[in-house]
Amino acid sequence: MPWNKDDYPDSLKNFMAPVRNKAIEIANALLEEGYEEGRAISIATAQAKEWGENHEKQIRKKNH
Repeated sequence: MPWNKDDYPDSLKNFMAPVRNKAIEIANALLEEGYEEGRAISIATAQAKEWGENHEKQIRKKNH
């Protein structure tokens, strides 16, 4: 099932929108390539965090 900015895995809820959106983009591409959902989410999360760090983005929401 493809995800979007309004419907995505719970594991991405604490990420800032740009990083979360990158993870969604990567996960959807992996699903199209035949990866299982859990594996796609795991890979996409790691790659999106790396992308965020490389682009000097805040990765996670700050807890108050």
